[in-house]
Amino acid sequence: MSLPGAQRASGTEATETVAPAVDLVLGASACCLACVFTNPLEVVKTRLQLQGELRARGTYPRPYRGFFASVAAVIRADGLCGLQKGLAAGLLYQGLMNGVRFYCYSLACQAGLTQQPGGTVVAGAVAGALGAFVGSPAYLVKTQLQAQTVAAMAVGHQHHHQSVLGALETIWRQQGLAGLWRGVGGAVPRVMVGSAAQLATFASAKAWVQKQQWLPEDSWLVALAGGMISSVAVAAVMTPFDVVSTRLYNQPVDGTGKGQLYGGLADCLVKIWRQEGPLALYKGLGPAYLRLGPHTILSMLFWDELRKLAGRGLHQGT
Repeated sequence: MSLPGAQRASGTEATETVAPAVDLVLGASACCLACVFTNPLEVVKTRLQLQGELRARGTYPRPYRGFFASVAAVIRADGLCGLQKGLAAGLLYQGLMNGVRFYCYSLACQAGLTQQPGGTVVAGAVAGALGAFVGSPAYLVKTQLQAQTVAAMAVGHQHHHQSVLGALETIWRQQGLAGLWRGVGGAVPRVMVGSAAQLATFASAKAWVQKQQWLPEDSWLVALAGGMISSVAVAAVMTPFDVVSTRLYNQPVDGTGKGQLYGGLADCLVKIWRQEGPLALYKGLGPAYLRLGPHTILSMLFWDELRKLAGRGLHQGT
């Protein structure tokens, strides 16, 4: 079965659908599976984005230089398991955010909203924003855990959490409920643009590949090709927001829970631009694409294949 709202390349008008609740489970499961494989790239990306925070280029040490050297640096500092730092929080985030995102997107498809001009982009952005809000506490903890390392290799503020639950408890106790959603102002636009680009380009690219009839219609290679195209768009539009989001989530806070470095999304963008230069908004672009590319491909591929299985099961049961 194709994406919601996308028609088969053969030209048939009717398409099999699954319930939004099923899409919630399938979307969350697919993205969690992808997260297991891509989390090491997320660790490297986070370290590179925090390196040289609010300092001009050339005025700070660079323990992380490029993708492969950074992977080696993480292993030297934290061991091989260091590449999976924050995995539990990452899985929690992927389950929450993408469950909500795919559920809302499926609802929009069933309502016919994605058939309207620009409907796919709008539905993807709104679904992504809702998912980002729900999953924000998990992303907050994930970022802080992935930034933690030995003093000699530390970049950004070190929060010294011991576990996911310990981090949530500490933040709740020191900053209250609002503290768990600190930084959400950067996360929502980050996921909005990424989700809109991913869902819109994947649906369009997959339909285009099907129309060309280069590959068998039901082959997983069709979804793979759509994901490869989608990942380029996602990385291009999402990386600046990703850098800002990482900075907002990891910054130290005062006694009232207010960020000590940035006042919000706009303030963070301006400070990075002025103090580090515009190219700093693309810090970690290489690992970001290497992470977003496989994650987009794997998550959309897993989702598409799981939806096919679910659709066949529903069809056989009728």
